[in-house]
Amino acid sequence: MGFLSGVFKKKEVEIASPASGRCVSIKEVPDPTFSEEILGKGVAVRPSEGKFYAPADGKINTLFPTKHAIGITTPEGVEILLHVGLDTVNLKGEHFTAHVEEGASVKKGDLLLEADLQAIQAAGYQTITPVLVCNTADFADVIPAAEADVTPGDNILRIKL
Repeated sequence: MGFLSGVFKKKEVEIASPASGRCVSIKEVPDPTFSEEILGKGVAVRPSEGKFYAPADGKINTLFPTKHAIGITTPEGVEILLHVGLDTVNLKGEHFTAHVEEGASVKKGDLLLEADLQAIQAAGYQTITPVLVCNTADFADVIPAAEADVTPGDNILRIKL
């Protein structure tokens, strides 16, 4: 490819909403681990339905046994954490159904998991869903989208490579 190879190189990666709902600032998540960006920069989605889709092409590098959180690494090396709800690890997998396995390759828009949002809320848990870039420091910038109603596939994060 010679000297032109750098011209066609991607300069940013877009991460899509994993669910229908409202995209909000990560600062609105009532858990300092997320709101203070301890695990990385990102946004949150207040889901309106319980289907969660792959926010980008990549590989499932982590599927928590409790099915409440999934880690995906994109081909560009972006490490995305999708965390459904707060403290939902305590549900021990109840109200969650995984549709992927660790190690699987996924395409943006593939169904990852389902969660019974009503049952999770009835059990006393919030369903706000942080979407984080865990390796934020590896990139020039992580830019969250403005607050808006979103559907799966709408871009909610831009990562400058």
